[in-house]
Amino acid sequence: EPVGVVGCITPWNFPLSLATWKVAPALACGNAVILKPAEQTPLSSLRLAELAADVGFPSGVFNVVPGFGDTAGAALVAHPGVDAVAFTGSTDVGKMVMRSCADTLKKVSLELGGKS
Repeated sequence: EPVGVVGCITPWNFPLSLATWKVAPALACGNAVILKPAEQTPLSSLRLAELAADVGFPSGVFNVVPGFGDTAGAALVAHPGVDAVAFTGSTDVGKMVMRSCADTLKKVSLELGGKS
């Protein structure tokens, strides 16, 4: 069942793989997605959005917001129109994401720290 708008925040390593691992399931469940890639690697995500538009995704279903985590990422997580957040990144930033999501009772998925 769709939850609404899902904010996906991905790290710099494996930018296309990690973006698709978050975006595809959210879209398949009928959600709109806002992807915030790492500031170091936005181009693959922007290209993914171009391809989605080229194959006929409706406007507004898949969106990419490049920018820095402390501005664009924080605004995405705190936005009242975002219903769920999927975050991959550091443990310290994950704690901040969890706190912000708790303020508005958003659903949250965290993949934090560690080594692959």
